[in-house]
Amino acid sequence: MHDHERAARQSLIDHCRAMNASGLSLNKSGNASIRWRDGLLITPTGRSYDRLMPDDIVYLHADGHCPPGQLLPSSEWHFHCDILNAFPEANAVVHVHSTHATALACLGEEIPPFHYMVAVAGGDRIPCAPYATFGTAELSESILSAMRGGFRACLMANHGQVSTGSSLSAAYALAEEVENLARQYLLARSLGPTRNLPPEEMAVVLEKFKTYGQQRKPE
Repeated sequence: MHDHERAARQSLIDHCRAMNASGLSLNKSGNASIRWRDGLLITPTGRSYDRLMPDDIVYLHADGHCPPGQLLPSSEWHFHCDILNAFPEANAVVHVHSTHATALACLGEEIPPFHYMVAVAGGDRIPCAPYATFGTAELSESILSAMRGGFRACLMANHGQVSTGSSLSAAYALAEEVENLARQYLLARSLGPTRNLPPEEMAVVLEKFKTYGQQRKPE
C-alpha cells in the first residue's frame, strides 16, 4: 500500500473517531467514504472506530462490487456509491446519527430557512428524505431524490443525516453545520414558530454563498 493510500485510509479513521469524540455519532453508528481511483474507500461494518487500522478500510468499485479478501463494507455502502456516482462534484460522504438532526428526522421534518446558514448545504432549506430500511436500494433512491437540485446534505427520516463535500474534511464540517442548525431550529421552535426567510432573500444568500469564505489572492 502506497503512502498516499495509507494516508487516505487513516484520514477516514481519524474523521470517524472525531465523530465519536464530538458526539456526532456514538459507538459504531455512522460511516464515511471518499472517492478513490475508479471507486471509493469506505469504513467497514460493525467495527469500533478506535480499533480500526488502515488495512481495515474497504475498497469498493464504483458499482459497489467488493473485491475479495477484505472486511465487509458499511451496511450503507449502497448510498455512498450512488451519491458519488450521481454527484461528480462530491468526493466524500459522511453519514451520522447526530442527536438534533435525528430528532427532526424522526418527525419527518426538513430544516426550513429559519436562518440564512441553511444555504451552506446548497439550497434554501435542508430536505428530509422519506424513510426506507437502512442498507437498501430504496433508501439510496430516497436520498438521491432529496438531494437533487444542488443540495449537499439531507436529513433521513427516522434515521439521521448525510452530508457530502469536495473533501472528507468538507463533508465532515457540513455534517457539523447541519447538526448545529438542527439544534438551533429545535431550540427556536421550543419558543414559538420560526420567522423563516422569504425565497427572494434566500436567493440572494445562495448567490453570495458561491464566493463565501474565499480570499482574494495577493497580486
